[in-house]
Amino acid sequence: MYFVHLRGGQAAIKSFVLIRVELNAGGKSTSNQTGQILPMKRTAAVLFVLCVGVATAARAQVVESATVRTFRINVGGMGSAFVPNEGKNAPYGPHADYLVGVGTYVDFHFTHWVQIEGEARWLRLNEYAGEHQDHYLIGPRVPIHERGKMDFYGKALIGFANMTFPNKYGYGTFTALAFGGGMDYKLSSKLTLRAVDFEYQVWPKFLPDASIKPYGASVGMAYRVF
Repeated sequence: MYFVHLRGGQAAIKSFVLIRVELNAGGKSTSNQTGQILPMKRTAAVLFVLCVGVATAARAQVVESATVRTFRINVGGMGSAFVPNEGKNAPYGPHADYLVGVGTYVDFHFTHWVQIEGEARWLRLNEYAGEHQDHYLIGPRVPIHERGKMDFYGKALIGFANMTFPNKYGYGTFTALAFGGGMDYKLSSKLTLRAVDFEYQVWPKFLPDASIKPYGASVGMAYRVF
């Protein structure tokens, strides 16, 4: 009797190979040919069990890898252009056509469906009479569709924004909501191009009787740090 015990991943195979040799009344094998064939059968049986064990172990490792929750962090920089106060219906007079600035963002990827994005943006270029905005937002990032190296996503963020009004009229900090989405393009295992990112914001308590809705687009590049 032979006992073979193989372990691979979470798979364990136990196989017993029992070979019976019929003996004649004198206690010897019936023929020399039978004695030569039996070792070959034993070797073939052991090899078969080994092959099955290796194949099962490999499959167990693939299944385990496929279900592992991969955590990663991408940190990036971006350039943005925003209409600061919904253009035609500005609640406080003239406005810039758009503000331009730079920012940074961080993506936390816990699982495929659990992702968080945080961003900060400073719109300090193309100001109208000193008008500018800063945005600080965080919230869930939702995967929509993956196609090749392209990753389409949506997002819903909350935070606050700072604004300095034109002509030194004043400044303030306001609650801000943002909804949007875009497309990331994977350049390598470490680099991801943010090809486009659209964002529509709502500042519900901008003034006692008014809200504003800045909107704009960004492009950027992120590096995987973890």
